Amino acid sequence: MDLILDLLATVSRWSRSNLSEIALALVGCLLVLFGADFKGWVDQRLGSIAGALRVPLMALLCMIGSGAALIYATPWIVKGLSQFNNYSLAPVLLVVLVLIGVVADRR
Repeated sequence: MDLILDLLATVSRWSRSNLSEIALALVGCLLVLFGADFKGWVDQRLGSIAGALRVPLMALLCMIGSGAALIYATPWIVKGLSQFNNYSLAPVLLVVLVLIGVVADRR
């Protein structure tokens, strides 16, 4: 049992030192998974605008939306993940990774 707890603490300490990169990767994965839904929502809202204006406007909105998500959501995820202690951070990250995999597999 001590071996498992030591392994969890070691992996959690390593994860904690790379938490900003892990959070950025999680946000990027979520953008990839749900980006098509966001694009569809924007496309539905801009459907009545002429094509020559709709394409650049849609690209601009998707770029701003994705950029804002990457810039503003990443620190929130870092703050949330940093609340876990060294025995629970690694299992939480593992569960999040599995959940993202399940969602990706179902799409």
